[in-house]
Amino acid sequence: MTVSTNLPFSISCKPNRATGRRRASVAALLMMSVFSGAFLTGSATDASAQNFLQRIFTPKEKRLQEVQAKQEAEQRKKATSYKVAPPKIYTYKPDVWKTVSLASLAKLNTAAVQPTTETSGTDGGTSVATEIPAPVLTEFDKARPALKSLSFKALPEVGEALEAYYREHPDYIWATDGELNSKALAAIEVLGAADEFALDPKDYVVGMLKPAAQAQVANVEAVDDSEIVDARAAAVMAFEMELSAAVLTYVLDAKRGRVDPNRLSEYHDLPRHDVDLVAALRAIQSGGDVAGILEGQHPQDGNFAKLKARLAELRAEDEAEDPIVIAPGTFLKEGRTSPEVKNIVAAIRKNGSAELKEKHAETLAAYAGEEDYNTAISAMVRSYQKEHGLAPDGIVGKNTIRALVGETNAAKIAKLELAMERRRWLPEDLGERRVFINQPAFMATYYEGQSEPLSMRVVVGKKSNQTNFFYDNIEIVEYNPYWGVPYSIIVNEMIPKLARDPSYLDRSGYEVSTASGKRVSSSSVNWYAVASKQQSVNVRQRPGSANALGEVKILFPNKHHIYMHDTPAKSLFNKDSRAFSHGCVRLHDPKAMAAAVLGKSKDYVSGQIARGKNQQERVQGNLPVYVSYFTAWPSDAGEIEFFDDVYDRDRHLLKALEMTDESRAAARS
Repeated sequence: MTVSTNLPFSISCKPNRATGRRRASVAALLMMSVFSGAFLTGSATDASAQNFLQRIFTPKEKRLQEVQAKQEAEQRKKATSYKVAPPKIYTYKPDVWKTVSLASLAKLNTAAVQPTTETSGTDGGTSVATEIPAPVLTEFDKARPALKSLSFKALPEVGEALEAYYREHPDYIWATDGELNSKALAAIEVLGAADEFALDPKDYVVGMLKPAAQAQVANVEAVDDSEIVDARAAAVMAFEMELSAAVLTYVLDAKRGRVDPNRLSEYHDLPRHDVDLVAALRAIQSGGDVAGILEGQHPQDGNFAKLKARLAELRAEDEAEDPIVIAPGTFLKEGRTSPEVKNIVAAIRKNGSAELKEKHAETLAAYAGEEDYNTAISAMVRSYQKEHGLAPDGIVGKNTIRALVGETNAAKIAKLELAMERRRWLPEDLGERRVFINQPAFMATYYEGQSEPLSMRVVVGKKSNQTNFFYDNIEIVEYNPYWGVPYSIIVNEMIPKLARDPSYLDRSGYEVSTASGKRVSSSSVNWYAVASKQQSVNVRQRPGSANALGEVKILFPNKHHIYMHDTPAKSLFNKDSRAFSHGCVRLHDPKAMAAAVLGKSKDYVSGQIARGKNQQERVQGNLPVYVSYFTAWPSDAGEIEFFDDVYDRDRHLLKALEMTDESRAAARS
């Protein structure tokens, strides 16, 4: 067969040739046809001819690579749909009070009270049996049958402790000869003053035991055994158990707080204290100072004492003085009218500086309660705004209102009460040597015995990446650190960038490795598999000037991946509100903190950094760090300071306390 190509030669193909030869000839024929067409026409067929040839002659492997590349691009895009959710805020569930039955204590071991006999010698060869009288029953033992029908509600720990204590010590603590004793009166007085310690006295109310002369006496038949208990004995027993339950509830609340912080949110990681309630009753039984024993259940450090003292002061001030209140939501511009103008002027009279009041003396003297927000009053507000670092625009809005009235006493009292509750979540002994970080204050302080505290500004997590509330032990200082990127940042922030630029991590100073430690390029990773947790990789940023951790980090290994570290973003420390990190704590003077925890000089730390190597140094001894959250707390000078509720945690804790109050009220009813 001869095929004409309109060229000065022809291609011949005979039917009896091998299959491979035919395919080659056909390919040659097609190629010549395409080339001849393109040569003769010189038109758009050039492009189509080229594409056609690429499809025919592109190796299968390359076509597969192209398909794979397309699939990988689609997967990278799909990977961006995955997000790591932030820790959860819970709907708080209060401790549940349960019905306590002490029926197990009602029955006395009869063998212990029955007469017995023993052989005591012989009489002419005959044994003589002597009867031993039964032990004399105590008043407590006589009243035991009343416990069969006695029940009340309390925390489960309280019920267990009552049963354990009175089985071991079957006697009254709070009554002597059927009457209240001095221990009972002292305990009732302390319980009634629980609000001094930011507790609620209603949680510890006990019905008073009337004097015997005023009590109506009647016989109360026990459930079985035909034992008779008079009403007075039953009343004394009921009072004994109810006061002990109230005292133990007070001890629990004083030691560990009324709220379990770990039920507030996943941002809280604070193990609830174990409290030896039986030991508390033993101490009261054997000791004379009941008030001292009960008040000693609260945190005994100086910070708690300062919070308690300031709480008493503010409550006294709150009763003696009406606070100035500007209605929330007030928004005033010059020329408008509002009934809040009188409160604005009153706030300036009270809180304005002497210079401001002298400058605007004429305006203050002339004001007679009008509701017009006129030019003169607006000018006075502008001066006040300028003094308080606000934009002097004369507009009264949220920030200006806060500057005018400050925090009300009621708001400060609430913060003090919450601070006392939170202090109970921490260990009783914080340690003389410790690091204390207070997130709302944006401060970290190193303490060591009587030495001057080392305090510095810090940056904490932004509201979407909150820093957790927990404590741990500092173990390591790392120089020229790597930054191991957390999974949440990989998924939420890096994968979207990798979808646009697969080589982003390789070019930005990061190392990517498999779970086994093998280094790989970021463009070779299936980030969809990483995002969907089908594959695990490690991403870390190499040491250097651009490293997010700067030159040093201080580790206290924890499941939240939070630590203290340096930062190249120094300008953020100049801001008043410093919530900008992903959750870790950035230090204004990291070398000083590293030197303090190591017990070395700052020059020593600088020298280690200057070596340019990534290296670690272990911290000696026990050094706790408290990554805490207090919106009221004593300064190093001892003055109570108040801070903004950066993460709205005050609001959640207040709600939890309200729910606790409601739950306990229902249990008492």
